[in-house]
Amino acid sequence: MRITLIHALKHSIVPIEASFARLWPEARLMNLLDDSLSADLAQDGKLTDRMTERFLTMGRYAAGTGANGILFTCSAFGPCIEAVARAHAPMPVLKPNEAMIEQAVAKGKAIGLLSTFPPTLVSMPPEFPSSVTLVPKLAEGALAALDRGDSAEHDRIVVEAAKDLRDCDLIALAQYSMAPAAERVAEVTGRPVLTTPDSAVLKLKTILGA
Repeated sequence: MRITLIHALKHSIVPIEASFARLWPEARLMNLLDDSLSADLAQDGKLTDRMTERFLTMGRYAAGTGANGILFTCSAFGPCIEAVARAHAPMPVLKPNEAMIEQAVAKGKAIGLLSTFPPTLVSMPPEFPSSVTLVPKLAEGALAALDRGDSAEHDRIVVEAAKDLRDCDLIALAQYSMAPAAERVAEVTGRPVLTTPDSAVLKLKTILGA
């Protein structure tokens, strides 16, 4: 199976490739990166028709390479990804968080949503059903640390922010780039922790019957 991974942040590539290596090593991966997407979204302040067209262009390119499925790892672009999914149905086109959200809803009623990218805390909560209580938390400064190449500081900030989510049934890490901190978050909070890469790989593998 050929899976195209589409990223807005270079930091997402290593965590998702690690999840595939562990959970579905037979999959053939192709990475597409446009690291201007997040900056442009932050500048515009909202998703635009032009942004949606950029996503559709990436989707057409991925489909043209013979992809059996597409996984987006950028969490603040839900409506753009939905447009790609409609354009390429029935090929599986997954939003980065949908598999993790399904798992989280099945496991708990109070879900801590920890993010390092502020727009995610605007775009992602509506993807959860109203039957759960969502407790959003921004790990402020973590993404900037990662951009500087300081992964240790990124993880430290994420873990510190997670301490505010102790009253939740579980904690969902919104960014793919946060996955390396999952084990420490679980240790510090005593709560189950879900990561977007692992959940997404398992769902794609199931859908494609691999």
